[in-house]
Amino acid sequence: MNLVRAELRKLLGLPTARIGLLLGTLVAPLIVLLNAPYTRRAIAAGTLTDTSDIGLRDLGVALIGPMILGVVVVSSEYTSTAQDSPGARQLTTTLTSVPDRMRLLAAKTTALVLVVAVQAVVTTTATLTLTQALHGEHVPVPAPARVAAAILYWTLTALLAYAITLITRNGVVPLTLLIVNSTVVSVSYLLTKVTDLANYLPDIVGAHMFLRGADFPVEIHPVTAGLVMTAWIAALLTVGAVLFQRRDA
Repeated sequence: MNLVRAELRKLLGLPTARIGLLLGTLVAPLIVLLNAPYTRRAIAAGTLTDTSDIGLRDLGVALIGPMILGVVVVSSEYTSTAQDSPGARQLTTTLTSVPDRMRLLAAKTTALVLVVAVQAVVTTTATLTLTQALHGEHVPVPAPARVAAAILYWTLTALLAYAITLITRNGVVPLTLLIVNSTVVSVSYLLTKVTDLANYLPDIVGAHMFLRGADFPVEIHPVTAGLVMTAWIAALLTVGAVLFQRRDA
């Protein structure tokens, strides 16, 4: 627990992590607020008949927050700590204090999950509360299982970014790819137009856990979606952990 607390302090003390916390917490409620006039008009005109995903869908845009947290918890260890010594990295000091690499990874993973889970609860609660305040009876209150699934999706997304960064040992590449894929152009979604197997990629299949009105090419049961995404994360984390154990610091 002392090691987990140390990793929590380290993560929360990173300026980039604070940006991730800020963006992840504020983006979704802000989008709900900005989209409110359009959503009201669409509901009144009858062009928006399925309102079951309003609020929950907006949480997907805020995934940049947990992605940043998942990347920076690893990439900060590989950042040079001195301009005159580019080879000096935080990881050297960390491993001197905690030589057991698997124990270190367990603490980092726990710290990341705790921070992202709390952020997801706060953001989801704020987003759905604001959605209800703005649209009232026009938007049904999501079932608790769907809310829990959205929180789980956030946590698994952070772990996905974490695992990829463990493998690449570079924060820029995974963060760029993940952000572009989730906000600009989804390569995963484009692949679903080529093969149905792409629907089981982690970012695509995970959305099936809590979205109901989305036009998915393939229908996947929420429980199955959760198991598939968890399996992806477990496999990538295993690869990352093995590489972290074998590589030089």
